[in-house]
Amino acid sequence: MSEIQDYKSKLSDPNSRQFETFSYLPQMSDEEIRRQVDYIVAQGWQPAIEHTEPENAFDHYWYMWKLPMFGETDVDTILEEARKCHEEHPNHHVRLIGYNWFHQTQGTAMVVYRGPVEA
Repeated sequence: MSEIQDYKSKLSDPNSRQFETFSYLPQMSDEEIRRQVDYIVAQGWQPAIEHTEPENAFDHYWYMWKLPMFGETDVDTILEEARKCHEEHPNHHVRLIGYNWFHQTQGTAMVVYRGPVEA
């Protein structure tokens, strides 16, 4: 068995904080994010976009960007909405969520834009 790695994130160091499962992996490229959106669509999950200030990312609800995109299957449209949210709120973290209707929960969630973090 390989050694278990300790992630050194802590509240006192905003740059060390992790968000969602994907944040423990190396930063995703635009193409890798596109493939994740493809996966969301292929699963029949409903995409939605949320945003919040970096300092509120852990102990506040995130703001919803418009309504969830019920029935949206065009990856470019979904990515464009995420980009618009980031443009409108450049100092916020922006995350993309895939809601699983069958299980009534989030199937996936990932931060696609990170706002600037001040220590």
